[in-house]
Amino acid sequence: MPNDISAITHELKTLGFSFRSGSQIQNIVNEKFFGMKFERFSSSWETLGIDRYLADGGRYRRRRFAVFQITKNKIIRKAHQPHYQSRDFNPVNGGIQRHFLPITNMVGEHPVFLNLIELTRKIFFAASNTNNSSAKWHTEVHQFRVEANNVELGLPTPEGMHRDGVDWVCVLLIKRHNVESGVTQIIDCDNKERSEFILENPFDCVFLNDHRVHHGVTPISLVDKNSDGFRDILVVTYKEEN
Repeated sequence: MPNDISAITHELKTLGFSFRSGSQIQNIVNEKFFGMKFERFSSSWETLGIDRYLADGGRYRRRRFAVFQITKNKIIRKAHQPHYQSRDFNPVNGGIQRHFLPITNMVGEHPVFLNLIELTRKIFFAASNTNNSSAKWHTEVHQFRVEANNVELGLPTPEGMHRDGVDWVCVLLIKRHNVESGVTQIIDCDNKERSEFILENPFDCVFLNDHRVHHGVTPISLVDKNSDGFRDILVVTYKEEN
């Protein structure tokens, strides 16, 4: 595990991002996520609420949201609060406080979730080179479902290529069903080098240095036009508290 985390940390510092397949993520945390444990966790994406703040009037995105304070030794869930991004980072849907349904206690206390949070803590603490044992991180967790149907495309990132205005980001696939495309695109802020890949299998994951890269995802569309499709994602962001 330390070697894997060291490799991811090195890529975050040198490239600004690090991709790992779902099987690699499972090996890193030494946890078999599939079976009943994963099924219960992934089924919670069926209970997300409609995102009513999309500036284009779309109804293709569902979500839940939670906020934590994470330190070297503790993970503390904060009181539920609205999500806010300035228009500097989200010119399409930012600039207002957006109120979403809270992530349920079942999800927030689920062993799969806690394993993933522990993984992000180890990686982002190491990548930050912080020796401050009392450092506190404002950590936001988003459950997203982006849907595609015969009426509208699903836009995973309607704001286009962007930064989130935080320090670190983890984007992890839970499930894809009957959709194509959804290409993750990354552009280095300094040298403009571009990378592209698709999160295709459960737990395929990308870690991002939000100061180094812009990221976005292309629209998803249906494979079988006679059935709806979706892309389920877990997003975790870290920003050091002052």
